[in-house]
Amino acid sequence: MANKALLFTPALTHEKSLKTLVENRTIFSLDHCELNIFETYQKSDLVPLKFNDLVVTSMLRGKKVMHLFEDPSFEYLPGETVIVPSNAEMKIDFPEASKDNPTQCIALAIDNQIITNTLDFLNEKYPKEGKSNLWKLDHENYFFYNNVELAGTINKLIKECMGDSLTKDALADLTLQELIIRIIQTQTTKRFENKTFLDSNSPITPAIEYIKSNIRETINLKDLSDKACMSTTSFYRYFKRELGMSPIEFILNEKIKYAKKLLSNPNIQVNEVSYATGFEDCNYFIRLFKKYEGVTPKQYQLMNYNG
Repeated sequence: MANKALLFTPALTHEKSLKTLVENRTIFSLDHCELNIFETYQKSDLVPLKFNDLVVTSMLRGKKVMHLFEDPSFEYLPGETVIVPSNAEMKIDFPEASKDNPTQCIALAIDNQIITNTLDFLNEKYPKEGKSNLWKLDHENYFFYNNVELAGTINKLIKECMGDSLTKDALADLTLQELIIRIIQTQTTKRFENKTFLDSNSPITPAIEYIKSNIRETINLKDLSDKACMSTTSFYRYFKRELGMSPIEFILNEKIKYAKKLLSNPNIQVNEVSYATGFEDCNYFIRLFKKYEGVTPKQYQLMNYNG
């Protein structure tokens, strides 16, 4: 999978302005959302937090350990997002927080009406096949890595909420709609990346399975659209609408993910990995890998082996 996209990090609160060292809170209120910036400067365990609205949280600095629902706890790091339904209590550990290593995260509480209006609009304007197949937020699929599009949308919201433009409420409302779409697309992508995911209602499922089964090969759009029993144009539009990325971008994500798996073997050569993932030009593979992961395949291999 591609590198986690990081968010804009606002300046930390000046020490003299801190009200508390645990989850110090700065609030920016708009018509249909509330941006909260939380900072913690000392180790703490099981700190409770609850919102009346659905909340989109994203880590900016440091590390937390999240306890949500009845699920196992998990580490929460920069480049990651968690969505939490209204009135669901989070409990949070701060195992490494200190004055020199504070945590910072955002919690964006969204008015339920704008969520309902956005989903109604999507289901009316862009209906999915099947009566029960609707645009909706998946509250069981609540933890995911930020992709570039999702991070860019959250960054726009942070900017609008913290800004002083006369039109910031209108711009924030538009960006909230975009955020809801990006979250649904990110959740859909994550489900398709899970090998156990099978959705008989989705025409792109056979194409996704074909990609995963032929990751070593050169895959073209015509092959995929044939698997979906759609024209190439219709398939491309449907795929990008559902996942927020083009079929080619999804294929490259899968190839890079497979390459990372191969590179966990310290004895394999980079040119072997390039060939095994369907790239005839090793230099192109190296450039692409660095674009996605921020390091070359060899650097990734050494980091993985030493780690």
